[in-house]
Amino acid sequence: MINIHNYDNEALELHRRDGGKLSVNSNSKLETREDLSRAYTPGVAAVCSEIKKVNDESGNEQATREYTLKRNTVAIVSDGSAILGLGNLGAHASIPVMEGKAAILKEFAGVDAFPICIDTQDTEEIIKIVKNIAPVFGGINLEDIAAPKCFAIEERLRSELSIPVMHDDQWGAATVALAAIINSLKLADKKKEDVVVVLSGVGAAGVATARLLISYGVKNLIYVDSKGVINEDRGDLNKEKLELLNASQIKNKSGGIAEALVGADVFIGLSKPGVVTGEMVKSMNEKPIIFALANPAPEIMPELAHVAGAYIVATGRSDYPNQINNSSFFPGFWRGVLDAQYAGTYKGIDNNLFIEVAKNIASYTESSEGGLSAERILPDMLDKNVATMVAKSFK
Repeated sequence: MINIHNYDNEALELHRRDGGKLSVNSNSKLETREDLSRAYTPGVAAVCSEIKKVNDESGNEQATREYTLKRNTVAIVSDGSAILGLGNLGAHASIPVMEGKAAILKEFAGVDAFPICIDTQDTEEIIKIVKNIAPVFGGINLEDIAAPKCFAIEERLRSELSIPVMHDDQWGAATVALAAIINSLKLADKKKEDVVVVLSGVGAAGVATARLLISYGVKNLIYVDSKGVINEDRGDLNKEKLELLNASQIKNKSGGIAEALVGADVFIGLSKPGVVTGEMVKSMNEKPIIFALANPAPEIMPELAHVAGAYIVATGRSDYPNQINNSSFFPGFWRGVLDAQYAGTYKGIDNNLFIEVAKNIASYTESSEGGLSAERILPDMLDKNVATMVAKSFK
């Protein structure tokens, strides 16, 4: 039995003591009048003019990257409508999470990121605000924005901005989950074309994870939402759920999670605590793989899953083995994107890129210290080489 430590009071004290997790540091020395003249007036006027001239001539923003912080800066944008497992707490309550992501980006990948917590949850207003602040940033990391509006916001911003836009709750979660699936299937000696995967929770992370699994070659997926198994008889399906159902070879399953898990090989939970029981795990195929990723309380506690016969168990928590967390993905992703933009080699974002990153993370796990095992299907969260390796996916 693992002793679960409660960090609530320590976290409150840390944030109260430090006044948040971020500060601004200057790259330029400002000790003399000459320093000020070069960094600010009058010298800065020449830089402004040069940016305007070169950008107008080239038709792109490369001069902005050459002369300003844009080459290494990401906006972490949230409306606070889907904060972690806490729900819609609004813009103010989203700040600590966005600060945390910015701190991780700086520590693990040297990326300067800033929380942009928007006090509106209107889709068009969010799109308008992000477009208007985009000039100073090299990329937009959308975060903790509820489905289904997150899909429209990401799609619109990708088509209307010249810089990369990525909703980390979708693609970070999906990419790391795919890396974990790749290694789990290898350990269990199962093939992606044959396994039955049950996915509970069809929100932002669930939709993206399903899309990536389908692109990777998984054919048998069963989706469960708050109303039960998604099937052809349901008349309440949105376009994302219809798309996923049509892409699976299993379309007529009915019931709830218990019925869906009978004979399944993999469970991926992106829903809510306690929805899976030991009896459900026992009903699965041999060597069942359980990803109980609801945070902070998973769909089933690892101890219960193992007692019921689970072969591999992963959660989103740092106090159990096999933590599946976006932090293995987004630092290296943004390092690679920003560097590719500056080098002029950036080719865009698609599922093939995310699959390549997932394969690289999976491969690195086996080659890194500790190797690959049922208790270690992903690299250590504090391994800074992961970000470097992910960034190389863009070269």
